[in-house]
Amino acid sequence: MGRIGLILMGNTMIIGLDVGGTHTDVVLIGPDGPMREVKVLTDNAELFKSVLTGLEKITEGIDTQLIRRAVLSTTLTTNAIVTDQVEKVGMIVLAGPGIDPMAFRTCDQYYCVSGSIDHRGREIEGVVEDEVLKAAALMKVAGIKNVGVVGKFSTRNPSHEIRVEKILTDYAFEKIFLGHRISGNLNFPRRIATTFLNASVSSVHSRFYNAVKKSLMEKGLNIPIHILKADGGTMNFSASIDFPGQTILSGPAASVMGAIHSAPKEGDVIVLDIGGTTTDIAVLINQSPVLEPLGISLGKYKTLIRSLKTFSIGVGGDSYVRVENGEIVVGPMRKGPAMAYGGRLPTPTDALFVLEKIDNGDAQAAFKGMESLAANLGISVREVAEKVFEKTCSLILAAAEKLVNDINSKPVYTVHELLEGYVVRPTRLVILGGPALHFTEHLRKISGYHAEAVPRWGVANAIGAGLARTTCEVTLFVDTEKGVVLAPEENYSKTIRSMYSFSDAEDTALELLRKKAVKYGADAENLETEITESLSFNMVRGFRTTGKNIRIKTQVKPGLIQGYRD
Repeated sequence: MGRIGLILMGNTMIIGLDVGGTHTDVVLIGPDGPMREVKVLTDNAELFKSVLTGLEKITEGIDTQLIRRAVLSTTLTTNAIVTDQVEKVGMIVLAGPGIDPMAFRTCDQYYCVSGSIDHRGREIEGVVEDEVLKAAALMKVAGIKNVGVVGKFSTRNPSHEIRVEKILTDYAFEKIFLGHRISGNLNFPRRIATTFLNASVSSVHSRFYNAVKKSLMEKGLNIPIHILKADGGTMNFSASIDFPGQTILSGPAASVMGAIHSAPKEGDVIVLDIGGTTTDIAVLINQSPVLEPLGISLGKYKTLIRSLKTFSIGVGGDSYVRVENGEIVVGPMRKGPAMAYGGRLPTPTDALFVLEKIDNGDAQAAFKGMESLAANLGISVREVAEKVFEKTCSLILAAAEKLVNDINSKPVYTVHELLEGYVVRPTRLVILGGPALHFTEHLRKISGYHAEAVPRWGVANAIGAGLARTTCEVTLFVDTEKGVVLAPEENYSKTIRSMYSFSDAEDTALELLRKKAVKYGADAENLETEITESLSFNMVRGFRTTGKNIRIKTQVKPGLIQGYRD
């Protein structure tokens, strides 16, 4: 593993900022690699303050005009969903014949109205305006601010969703999310959940966005801001207002991007980001992250939000340690910092102090924490510290093995391809996070894996966020019999002639992708695009071919930005 370097024009710089449960890590990256790093305590009540403090400290004495971009990775939307701190939203769903959409109900203010489109995009039943108006009136009385509108085949014809949006205009809802714009993928239940989650986190994300922008303006920090998405790519901060759900699980994505440069170019690797509150786990295959092919599953919600395959457990350096029924229990909750750093309750970090692996805090306080556990178990303080550390490592390895087993139970996808019949067999652990160096040796000893900490392990996730490439996808549908090409997610449709070819469809999809990527903040001169899916089916009427049904999916390749080297 060599130094981290980046080919940047002149003296331009990049900021990477990762908001963790315990600390917010910030790095300033220049042409020769990281120039400066800062850690600030995360204020979970007001995350924008942590972001602003980190940006102020990292730019102190720096000409901010030289900063090419700052990339934020935030736990805000994830925490809001997990802790049920989201605002109530309304949903209007159009389905038509088939499964009752009430089976996919996401909230109290959930209304099914008339109107259906078939799989070819043809209208079967029109929208009934009075039904929509009645639902709107009920939502307004309930104090609903944000609304999601989803039709079953809106990705083939969005006219019904657009019609409902127009009907809702007079009710002055703050924001209306249309399913076809949230995702171009076919899967009605997942599109309902995805649209619902975007509407649910919209207000909390907007407050965060406005607070950060206002604070930066007040401080005179004119910095282009991007935000890390769940798929390990970035989008500009302003674009995220329309797609706030994309920021769910951006924290674990930062961990993966921070580990890529240290992973071998060939072979399967487990990534462990051991933080204060959680450990985030992922898998790389030949340096390529494993992908969640359908989308994030978060609690009861199965979505179409494109995401890296990650798994998080409530075990970290600051996890609350206690004895229950004669057994040591670690986590999943965090109840403050380690006793060595002023906390009130023992943690794995305190165990590391007793084992003399750390010495930059109050070792006597750490000893007292372990002493209380030792007295409960009738063993020495050092023995209990060893047991706490052993238990912590064992929990992390068990979670890693669970993730590998889960990946192997289904077809394996990376961000670049489907690996048909592939079985993940990791041989290495790549470790990052504040206590990474202290865990590496023991994890190697008890697991049999080759284990190593990444360079700058304490802020590697922030480096990963800063170096992540802007990514996006485009899905294009073509029906040559109907004479139409459309990408509803991009608000694009066009009539075509019957000779429109498969090659034409690919060219159109790639051109839409380039425009979208630039809108999201990508460098137009350094785009790496690829076609990830190309399907064509003949449509037959009366024993003759009457047209083609074409589907093209394209993406900007996830990875590190142009010019990165290690």
